[in-house]
Amino acid sequence: QVHLVESGGGLVQPEGSLRLSCAASGFTLAYSAIGWFRQAPGKAREGISCISSRGNIIYYVDSVKGRFTISRDNAKNTAYLQMNSLKPEDAAIYYCATSLKRLCPSLLPTEVDYWGQGTQVTVSS
Repeated sequence: QVHLVESGGGLVQPEGSLRLSCAASGFTLAYSAIGWFRQAPGKAREGISCISSRGNIIYYVDSVKGRFTISRDNAKNTAYLQMNSLKPEDAAIYYCATSLKRLCPSLLPTEVDYWGQGTQVTVSS
């Protein structure tokens, strides 16, 4: 059974950093597309970054480009999202996701087959 478990969220001051983890079980993350999404209160869930199943495509939405870095550790079956220079507008619940479909770089929520439970990121002074 596929499971994704996010961790690493929390409260951080503006310009601070967090690293989110997405621990996978029930499938081999190295062969799967992984996406990171976020959802702020009152807003739709948006895809912000992804890495393709072969790792040859890495995509970032413009609002996080240059500040966030997606990666995966195949030995640990875990994906990461390093978030630097955080802004108040980055505050949201962050979800990792995977799919049997392409997913990256389209990052369409409708293409997601499995979601994690989410981790809250709050950016405030």
